[in-house]
Amino acid sequence: MPEPTSTKPYLLRAVYEWCVDNGYTPYISVLVDEQTRVPMEYVRNGEIVLNIGPIAASRLQMGNDLIECTARFSGAAKELLIPVAAVAAIYARENGHGMSFETEEKGTGREASGEETPTPPEPKDPPKRGGKPKLRRIK
Repeated sequence: MPEPTSTKPYLLRAVYEWCVDNGYTPYISVLVDEQTRVPMEYVRNGEIVLNIGPIAASRLQMGNDLIECTARFSGAAKELLIPVAAVAAIYARENGHGMSFETEEKGTGREASGEETPTPPEPKDPPKRGGKPKLRRIK
C-alpha cells in the first residue's frame, strides 16, 4: 500500500482559508534552501516571512508539493516557488494564531557527506498587534 499523502498541504490551505474568511492576513515562515525561489535579499538567517494574502500575492496556487504565486517586493513583481516541505509556519498577522510544522532539509548534501545537519531555527513569534485588551478589576 502506498504511503499516504502528507497532511501538511491540507492544513496550510485550511489555515489560509480560515485567515481570509475572518479578515486576517495569512503569513508563512519559510526555511530557504536550493529549491526555494524567493528574492534572496529578503532572506534573514536562512528564513523569509511572506504575506500570502489575496491583496499581496496574486495567482496563488497551494499544491501538495509547491506553493506558487507572484508578489511585489519594492514595487517589482517576483515569481515565488516555495516547497511545502520548507514551510515552517502559517499564521494570521493580526493575532498570531496558526500552525507551525517540522521542516525537512532537502538537497543540502549534508545527509550523504555524514556532516551533522543543524536543527532548523524555531519560527519567530509574529508581531503582536491588537489582540485582547488587558482588563484590570477595580473594587
